[in-house]
Amino acid sequence: MEKLDACIRNHDREIEKMCNFHHQGFVDAITELLKVRADAEKLKVQVTDTNRRLQDAGKEVIAQTEEIIRCRVQQRNITTVVEKLQLCLPVLEMYSKLKEQMSVKRYYSALKTMEQLENLYLPRVSQYRFCQIMIENLPKLREEIKEISMSDLKDFLESIRKHSDRIGETAMKQAQQQKTFSTALQKQNNVNYGRNMHLGRNRILDSKNEITLKRTFEDEDEHEEEVLTAQDLVDFSPVYRCLHIYSVLGDGEIFENYYRKQRRKQARLVLQPQSSMHETVEGYRRYFSQIVGFFVVEDHILHVTQGLVTRTYTDELWNMALSKIIAVLRTHSSYCSDPDLVLELKNLIVVFADTLQGYGFPVNRLFDLLFEIRDQYNETLLKKWSGLFRDIFEADNYSPIPVANEEEYRIVISKFPFQDPELDKQSFPKKLPMSQSVPQIYMQVKEFIYASLKFSESLHRSSTEIDDMLRKSTNLLLTRTLSSCLQNLIKKPHIGLTELVQIIINTTHLEQACKYLEDFISNITNISQLTVHTARLYGLSTFKDARHAAEGEIYTKLNQKIDEFIQIADYDWTMSESDGRASGYLMDLINFLRSTFQVFTHLPGKVAQTACMSACQHLSMSLMQMLLDSELKQISMGAIQQFNLDVIQCELFASSEPVPGFQGDTLQLAFIDLRQLLDLFMVWDWSTYLADYGQATSKYLRVNPSTALTLLEK
Repeated sequence: MEKLDACIRNHDREIEKMCNFHHQGFVDAITELLKVRADAEKLKVQVTDTNRRLQDAGKEVIAQTEEIIRCRVQQRNITTVVEKLQLCLPVLEMYSKLKEQMSVKRYYSALKTMEQLENLYLPRVSQYRFCQIMIENLPKLREEIKEISMSDLKDFLESIRKHSDRIGETAMKQAQQQKTFSTALQKQNNVNYGRNMHLGRNRILDSKNEITLKRTFEDEDEHEEEVLTAQDLVDFSPVYRCLHIYSVLGDGEIFENYYRKQRRKQARLVLQPQSSMHETVEGYRRYFSQIVGFFVVEDHILHVTQGLVTRTYTDELWNMALSKIIAVLRTHSSYCSDPDLVLELKNLIVVFADTLQGYGFPVNRLFDLLFEIRDQYNETLLKKWSGLFRDIFEADNYSPIPVANEEEYRIVISKFPFQDPELDKQSFPKKLPMSQSVPQIYMQVKEFIYASLKFSESLHRSSTEIDDMLRKSTNLLLTRTLSSCLQNLIKKPHIGLTELVQIIINTTHLEQACKYLEDFISNITNISQLTVHTARLYGLSTFKDARHAAEGEIYTKLNQKIDEFIQIADYDWTMSESDGRASGYLMDLINFLRSTFQVFTHLPGKVAQTACMSACQHLSMSLMQMLLDSELKQISMGAIQQFNLDVIQCELFASSEPVPGFQGDTLQLAFIDLRQLLDLFMVWDWSTYLADYGQATSKYLRVNPSTALTLLEK
C-alpha cells in the first residue's frame, strides 16, 4: 500500500508539473476557444439555415427518387410481363389459328396445330389458368373434328351412292370408246400392212381408211372432252380428310373398318336389282352403271390411299358381287322373251365386263355366263322364228310360183338358190315348182343366222368357235323349230291333198338348199367346211322327216276321203238283178282318185305309187268290210252282181295306171281278194274251191273259208 501510495504521489507530482508546464497553453486555448465560440454560433446559424435549405431541397429529391424507384419497379414488371407474353403470345396465336382452321374446316391442319400446342407451346406456360382451359378444350375439339369429319364422310358415302350410276355410265362410255379406238387402230394397222403389200392397187382404199380413222380419232377427242371422270363427278376430299384425321388421332383402324362396313352395305344395295329390271334395257343399263360406279370408286380409293382398302379386300368384294350379279342375270334373263332385248343385254354385259376388266377385275365368269345367256337368246330366237314360220305357212297359197318375165325370175332366185336347166329353157311366163313359202323360209333361216351371229360378236371367241355356235343354233332352228312348224302344218285339218303335195315338193327344194346354207355360214365366219371340227347341218333329216309325215298324212287323208265316199254308198242288198252300171258313189270316188293322182305328177315316183297302192288297198278293204258287215243280214245275187260291177270299175281304174311306174298288174292285186271271192259266188264254183283248197295253184287261193262262209250265210 505504501508503494502504491508512493506511486500515486509520484504521478500526481508529474501531473502537476505537466499541468504547470501546459497551463499557459491551456489558457491560450481557452482564450481561443472563447473566440471560436462566437464564430461557432454564427456558423451554427449558417449550418441550421443551410440544413433547412438542404432539407427542403432533399424532399423533392426523395420524391423524385421514390418516383424513380417506382418506375424501375414498373419497368422490371413490364419486362417480366413482356417476357411472359412472349411465351404466351405464340400459344394464343396458335390457338387463334386453331379456331380459324376449325371455322374454315381445315381439320387436318387443326389437328397438327393441336399437336404443336400440346407438345411445344403449352408446356412452357402450363402454370397459367387460360392454358389449363385450353388443355381441357383440346380433347373436346378433337372429338368435334372426328364427328364433323365422320359427318362429311357420311355425306361422301351418300354422294357416291347417288352418283354411282353416272360414274359407271361414264366409265362404260370410256371403255366403249377405247374399244372403238382400238378396233379402228387395228383396222388401220391392217390397212398399212396391206399398203405395203399392194401399194399401187390399194392407194385409194388406204386414203379412205385414213380419213375414216382420222374422223374416228376426232370423234374420240370430242368425246374425251365431253366425258367426265369419277373425280369430276365426286369430291373425294372428305374421305382423304377423314382418313388423315383418324390416322392422326390413332383411330385409323376404326375408320377403315367403318368405311369398309358401310361400303359393303352399299354394295348389297347396289347389287339388289329392281323387280321390273328385265322389262327394259334401261333397267339393265342402270343396274350395270351402278355396279361399275361402285367399283370404279373403290379402285380409285385403292390407288390414292394407303391401307384404307386393299387389293385383297376389293377382290373379295368383287367375288361376292360377281356371284350375286351372275345369279341376278340368270334369273332376270330367263324372263326375257324378246331376242332384241336379250341381244342388248349381251352387249351391255360385254361393255360391263370390258370396263371392269380395264380396272383389273377378273370377268371370265361373266363371259361364261354369256354362253348360258346365248342359249336363252337362241331360245327366244327360236320362239320368234317359230311365229315367223307359222305366219309364212299361213300366208302361203301352196301353189307353184308364177313368173311372168326375167325380172321376176331373177327376184325369186336372188332369194333362193334354185337351178333347173329344163325350166330355164322354157319361155315366160312359167311356174317354179315350189310355192312362195320356200324362198321366204330360206331368207328367214339366213336372217336367223345373222341374228345368231350378232350375239357371238365381242365374246372373245375364235372364228372356229363362232362357226360351231352358228351351225349348232341353225341345226336347232331346222330340227326343232322348222320341223315342229312343218309337222303342225301337216296335221292341220284344213290342209288338203293338194297342199300336202306342195309341202312335199317344198321340203325337197329346201333340203337341196341346205348345202347353200352351209356355204353361207362358212362365208361369214371364214371357216372352210373341210375343217375337221366343222359341224354339219341336219336339215336333210328335218325335211325328210317332214316329207315322210306329209306322205303319211296324204295316205291318211286319201283313206279318209275314200271312207267318206264309202259312207254315202247306198246298196239295195235285196235287189233281184243289178242296174247294169257301176254305182254313182264309186264312179265319183274313182274320178276323185284319178284327178288327185294327176296332182301327184310332181311328187317323187315312189311317193305317188305308195299313195296309189295304199288308196287301192284301203278301198278294197272297205268294200270287203261292207260285204262282211255284221249288221248286213241278207244279200241277194242281184246285189252281188251290182257289187261286182263296182269292183270291175276299181280294177279298170287300177289297170289304167293312174300313177306311172307300176309293173304289170301290181296295182290290180290290191283287189284280188275281192275278185276271187266275187268270182266264187258269181260262178258258184264251190266244187273247185273245195277241191283245190290249200293248194298253191288254187283258183281261189285268196278266199278265206270263214269269209266265204259268212257271205254264203248272207
